[in-house]
Amino acid sequence: MSEGTGRGSTSAARARLLDTATRIFYTEGIHSVGVDRIIGEAQVTRATLYRHFTGKEELVLAYLGQADRGIRAGIEAAQAGEQSAADAVRAIGRFITEGIQGPGFRGCAFLNAVAEYPDPAHPVHQAVLAHRQWFLATVTGLLAQVGDGPADEAGRHLVMLRDGAMAAGCLFDPELISETFLLGVEGILLARGA
Repeated sequence: MSEGTGRGSTSAARARLLDTATRIFYTEGIHSVGVDRIIGEAQVTRATLYRHFTGKEELVLAYLGQADRGIRAGIEAAQAGEQSAADAVRAIGRFITEGIQGPGFRGCAFLNAVAEYPDPAHPVHQAVLAHRQWFLATVTGLLAQVGDGPADEAGRHLVMLRDGAMAAGCLFDPELISETFLLGVEGILLARGA
C-alpha cells in the first residue's frame, strides 16, 4: 500500500513505522536493529508492518527513499533564487554544512547504509549508487556552467570533499569541518575560474 491512500489510520501507521525506522537506522545502524524493535517503538502490530512493507529490506529502501527525497528537496531549495551556477554550488555547500552542524548528525545516511550493504548487486547498495549518481550529476552540471572545459573531475572532487566532510563531521568539530569543506568548495570554483 502506498503513502497517501486516504486511509487515515493505515497511513498513520505506515508513517509511524517509517519515522521510527528512520530514526533508529540513522542513529544506530541498519543491521543492528530488528523489526521487533521497530514494531514496538512504532506501536504497531507485526501484521501492520507486513501490510505496508514486505520485510525489513523494503523498509530500509523506504528509509533511503525518504532521505533521498529530503536531500533533493533541500538542494533544490538551496539553489532557488541564486543568480549564478557558482552561487548555486556555494548554496549546496551551505546546505551540506547545515546538516553537518545539525543536532543528532551521524554522518551520511547513504554512506552509512552502503557500509552495511557492500554487495553492489544488493537493492540497498543500488539505491545508494542511484542517489550518489544524481548528486554527482547535479553538481557536475552546475560546475560545467562555471568556466570552460569538462567539469567531470571537478564534480568528482566536490563529491569526495562532501564525503569526507560528512564522515569527519561526526568525528570532529562540525563547525571546523564545515569551514574546511566550504573552503574546498571555493577552491573548486576558483579552479573553474569563478
